[in-house]
Amino acid sequence: MTTVKEQVYREKGETWPKILEYNYEKYGDNCRAMRYKHYGIWQPYTWKDYYLNVKYLALGLLSLGFEPRDKLLIIGDNAPQWYNAELAAQANHGASVGVYSDLIPPEIKYIAENSEAKFAIVENQEQVDKFLQIKDALPLLKKIIYWSYKGLTHYNDPILMGYRQVLQLGEKYEEKHPGLFEQNVQTGKADDVCAIVYTSGTTGAAPKGAVHTYRTMKAGADYHLHLDPWYESDNVVPYLPPAWMTEQWLGIGCHLLSGSILNFAEAPETQQRDTRETGPSIVFYGARLWESQAAMVQARIFGTDAIQRFAFHLLMPIGYKMADLKLQKKKPSLFWKILYSLADIALFRPIRGSLGLSNARICYTHGAMLSPDALRFYHALNLPLKSLYWTTEGGALTGAKNDDIKLETVGPAHNGTEVRITDNGELMYRQPGVFVGYYKDPEKTADVLKDGWFCSGDSGFIREDGHIVFVDRVKDLVELASGDKMAPQFIESRLRFSPYIKDAWVLAGPERDYVSAIIIINYDNVSRWAGQRRVAYTTFAELSHKPEIYGLVKQDIDRINSTLPPDSRVRKYVNLHKEFDPDEGELTRTRKLRRKFLEERYRELIDAIYGDKTEVPIEARVRYQDGRMGTIKTTLSIKSVEGASL
Repeated sequence: MTTVKEQVYREKGETWPKILEYNYEKYGDNCRAMRYKHYGIWQPYTWKDYYLNVKYLALGLLSLGFEPRDKLLIIGDNAPQWYNAELAAQANHGASVGVYSDLIPPEIKYIAENSEAKFAIVENQEQVDKFLQIKDALPLLKKIIYWSYKGLTHYNDPILMGYRQVLQLGEKYEEKHPGLFEQNVQTGKADDVCAIVYTSGTTGAAPKGAVHTYRTMKAGADYHLHLDPWYESDNVVPYLPPAWMTEQWLGIGCHLLSGSILNFAEAPETQQRDTRETGPSIVFYGARLWESQAAMVQARIFGTDAIQRFAFHLLMPIGYKMADLKLQKKKPSLFWKILYSLADIALFRPIRGSLGLSNARICYTHGAMLSPDALRFYHALNLPLKSLYWTTEGGALTGAKNDDIKLETVGPAHNGTEVRITDNGELMYRQPGVFVGYYKDPEKTADVLKDGWFCSGDSGFIREDGHIVFVDRVKDLVELASGDKMAPQFIESRLRFSPYIKDAWVLAGPERDYVSAIIIINYDNVSRWAGQRRVAYTTFAELSHKPEIYGLVKQDIDRINSTLPPDSRVRKYVNLHKEFDPDEGELTRTRKLRRKFLEERYRELIDAIYGDKTEVPIEARVRYQDGRMGTIKTTLSIKSVEGASL
């Protein structure tokens, strides 16, 4: 069967706007390109709608002074306008610069300055207000265009303009410049810069802008389509906007190349419900979301009556048995097939339905290490979830076919890539999708690009079967007092599989006699557990410090310790009084730990843990259940894990 992707490649579409034009000519008004839920109703967008929106937005930008090589900053939650904006900038021979919607004004200011953005397209009043705080510090910025008008009626700053007004300008501009848009699309080249994708800034340093061309972007999309072909009938629900590299490849590239249908949730808080309605066949989430979904399922089960809990504990081992047989490429007996069919009807199918994954045939996890426990859980539910390895700068590197998934690996390298492991265990690779370089930063570019090889900074190794095992960041690998090395991320990901642990930060080092952990409880699940057992509390801080909650967390630490070598076991732990916050610099916007920053911020706590203290006083701001903010003085307890050193 010939896929649409292969047809498009035969048409030699070099750029995303050219492929959009091809889809418009092929499908017109006859096929949906997108659906967007608005006020509870799914609104369809055909390929003609997609094309014309991009066309008139591009022409409207030209009428406002957009020039070749200009940068368009885009910020907002996932919506068709986000995608229209990116392709409009590209059709004008410019580049998009995606920004996460939860960035604060100083962070937006840095990216706008660094990228030299002259235009911004934003979602709503919240984002407009952020820009109005910083616009005087951005002399290059000409216009801020918003696509959601609510609350902005009385804003009269001349730098502001509504999205529909720009489309109207585009229609008028075409009357005076007929054929200009089509000419601009046709003159685009594969090696034109199309997007600057900013890194998450895991180290705590300022994020860097990775420059990509259509050629490097298409390489990533092509790898994914060769791994798992997409079809016109596929429904896709993008979770994050294309500020994230995965969405650039999948939400934009694979969507255009396959002719599939993108479905946009009405709001982030309705994502789960809207996903259930669309029943996507292709799902790509970050590891944190897969972990939180698994935790939610377990917490719901634990909160049900005794009969339902009994059924869960009775039937889940059947799912795990079938998952293990499949992963080991062993054929199950008729007995196990019948048992699994019954368990599927009674338990697994309803769980898949509650997660909106009833029709999922392609499931990816990206961005961070997902624990084997979580992967095995989803395979028990008959979901073919697999880990892929990629970087914003280096592009897509690995991926396994659904019949070759290994829980402990990120799959074999894609065809056309070259991989090598340095003496210190660092992954280096080269392939057509490697970025051009960091924007305006040749020194940092030279640090990571060596004769075409991308130095990932990640530790890993290649197994005999060709699968690659990702270990951790090279700089985050910890040498224990015994001289052995440990990957904190492995333990952290396994702790996060617990329904009662939202985050974990593992501490170790040659100067530290043992491994310890700072735990962030999952407030929703833990508070439900506490309510069922009549444990009284008023704040997150008070709940996390209850002896009952320390005991609850210890059960999961014991579970992890039982699978670890003695020197890697967690010996002490603390339940932190608050969640880690990206606005405070503790996490990246993709929810990765900023370890260096955390070490500095919680130095007193760390010193107390390794100073053999049992508690440490702290003063912190807290949010009460009614939303009020206050300052508390409390004492964090440092607990020892009995038997961890055996």
